[in-house]
Amino acid sequence: MERVKILQLLLVTSLLVTIMSRSCVLGFNVPSIFIFGDSIFDAGNNHYNKNCTAQADFPPYGSNFFHRPTGRFTNGRTVADFISEFIGIPIQRPFLEAQLELVNGSRKEYPANGINFASAGSGVLRPTNQDMGVTPLEDQLQQFKTLVQQNHINKTQIQQSLFFFESGSNDIFSYFYPFDAPTLTPDAYVLAMLNQVRNFVDQICKLGGHRIALFSLGPVGCVPARTLLPSAPVNKCYGKMNKMVKNYNVGLESLAKKVPTKYPGSFAVYGAMYKTVQIFRANPARYGFSDVTNACCGDGTLRGLLQCGKEGYKLCAKPNEYLFWDYFHPSEHTYKLISKALWNGSHTRIRPVNLKTLANMTLIQN
Repeated sequence: MERVKILQLLLVTSLLVTIMSRSCVLGFNVPSIFIFGDSIFDAGNNHYNKNCTAQADFPPYGSNFFHRPTGRFTNGRTVADFISEFIGIPIQRPFLEAQLELVNGSRKEYPANGINFASAGSGVLRPTNQDMGVTPLEDQLQQFKTLVQQNHINKTQIQQSLFFFESGSNDIFSYFYPFDAPTLTPDAYVLAMLNQVRNFVDQICKLGGHRIALFSLGPVGCVPARTLLPSAPVNKCYGKMNKMVKNYNVGLESLAKKVPTKYPGSFAVYGAMYKTVQIFRANPARYGFSDVTNACCGDGTLRGLLQCGKEGYKLCAKPNEYLFWDYFHPSEHTYKLISKALWNGSHTRIRPVNLKTLANMTLIQN
């Protein structure tokens, strides 16, 4: 009987190896991460863009890890920072910082561990917060393509790297601005967003990107900054906004699923950040939170009426017991929990495989 069980286990294992070997071979090889998106990932690009008004380059941003503002819109590290640490590579520099160092001669080449192109306040749609001087997704992609065309990034590095994408929350939040009535229905607007993401994924794959992670939006309708919108409720999340978020996330997962078929040799995973954050909100104490509603830093209702660090702001005593650091963004503690779920989590958190598996996957070019 025991021998039968062993044979069955060997057969199942052999089948899994056979299935995986069709698309990949196992081996740790991640020299770099290229990061695209908004303030969830921005590591300081906006700081180096003097025409941009979306900034977090002042205290108390960065106070609980870096002990200084870095341009990250939180009190410490972001998901991209934590995943880099898990892999064992240095955290990525902002593109505009690295570019400036090349221009002034303090750096001879772009960093080998990847580059962060993310710009806080940006969206997948070009008009989103355009008046703030942010760098939209399309321009972030062009920055990357230019580096490839100029041979600053070679084909082998692209094939071995991870590509992170998270964007869309600013597009959806701005849809509800009272002073700028939308011209599209919610469904049509989300479809326009997804068309831009599809183009982004297509371009990355055509440039040779093999391992792509598309991270869903969190429950944007629950951020403290919803109090800035006259139509949003205070005592609960903004249901209309979260409905758009969920529709966008469904489309995003669909894009991820299509990558291996559309681009043989490439693979994409979908990080279910919405689900993960809602789990934290449903059982705060289990995850070390004392507050999952208010911002730690800010002022007014939910501390969502004033950006952290601006004149008159208030700061909580224990930032990492708060889900939200400021009126829009998670605390470092939240990011750390999300990072662990994405890195080593189950199918409910990230699928079809987690980032640890993706990082140990070398896809074969067909």
